[in-house]
Formats: sequence, C-alpha cells, structure tokens
Amino acid sequence: MEWVLSHASQLLALTAMHAYQALLPLAIGLVLSLGLGKLAAAHPRVRPFVLGLGSVLFTIPSLALFVVLPVLLGTRILDVANVIVALTIYAVALLVQFSTSAFLSVDRAPLEAADAMGYTPIRRFVGVELPLALPVLFSGARVVAVSSIAGVSVGALIGVPNLGYLFRDGLNKDFPAEIIAGLVLTVALALVVDLVLVGIQRLATPWERRR
Repeated sequence: MEWVLSHASQLLALTAMHAYQALLPLAIGLVLSLGLGKLAAAHPRVRPFVLGLGSVLFTIPSLALFVVLPVLLGTRILDVANVIVALTIYAVALLVQFSTSAFLSVDRAPLEAADAMGYTPIRRFVGVELPLALPVLFSGARVVAVSSIAGVSVGALIGVPNLGYLFRDGLNKDFPAEIIAGLVLTVALALVVDLVLVGIQRLATPWERRR
C-alpha cells in the first residue's frame, strides 16, 4: 500500500493512457463494424466473405502485429498509433460478427411499417433499425471493451506506456506489489467501462427496461 500511495500519480497516468489506448479502438471499431455488419446482413452473398475476413484478422498474433505495423504505417516502434490501429483491427474483427447478427435479428414488421409511413432509407436506419439492433450491438461492445483493455497491456512489451508496464517492470524487479497494482487497476478499469456501457445501453433502449 505504501508503494501504491507513493506512486499514485504514475498509476493514474498509466491508467489514463491505458483507457485511451483501449477505448479509442472500440469507438472506431463500432463505427466501421456498423457499415460492414449492415452490408453483410443485407447481402447474403457478401456475408461469408465479411465474416470470414473478420475471423482471419482475429487470428493474427497481437505482438507480431505491433511489430509489423510500424513498417506498414511508417510510424516509430513506440508510437501509440501502432497499438490503436492493431486494437481497432481486432475490434472490427469481433464487432462485425455482432453487428451482422444484430441487424439480422431486427424484426421486419417495424421496418415495413416505416416504409409504409414514407421513411427514407437513412431515416429508417437511424430511427428504427439501428435502435432495434442496439441490444446485440452493446453485447458485442462490452465483449470488445474487455478484450481491448486486456490486449493493450501487450503494447508494453515493445515500450508503449500503459498498465502493462507495471507487469513488465514488476517481473524484471521481482516486485509483486507492482504486478498486483497493475492487475487490480486493469480489472477495475474493465469493470468501470462495462458499467458505463450498461448504463448507456439502458438510456438508449428504454423499451428494454420496460420489458
């Protein structure tokens, strides 16, 4: 506890960097997967290719991707952008499965009613289809959020600062308190993000609460 108190500012800074590196890919992945999921749900012939591509991307080892990306992007090996891009790829790979299932699960009756009322395709998507798909989408977002928070730590192996640094440094120094602090903060961050996502889902889908 004494070590934690004396290094509180460092721990807070690492936690903030960890959250940034994990949540930005989640946000970008959600936006990209919405388009891909809608495309896959609407076109059965395209669906196997989109879902198959997501499965292939998810099999790429994260550490290898962190090393290869600087060559492809022209960034420095310690650039946070490498972690952001890598985790965005993994986020899309996972979320495209959920977004496709979400749009396929939407009942056709409300969509047909919206068409009968003269809704444009964009208005129907934003006002009817997307809200009805949100429960499944949020389920995927919660899974990916936890996955990203765990995956960010790998970036510390190549020197990117985040909570993974505490694991690496604690192992090198044989100092369990530092490792435990990193573990506790990582789990706490995952729990807080999950609770926030649950709260946003409840606000965005009030009909689910009434049900």
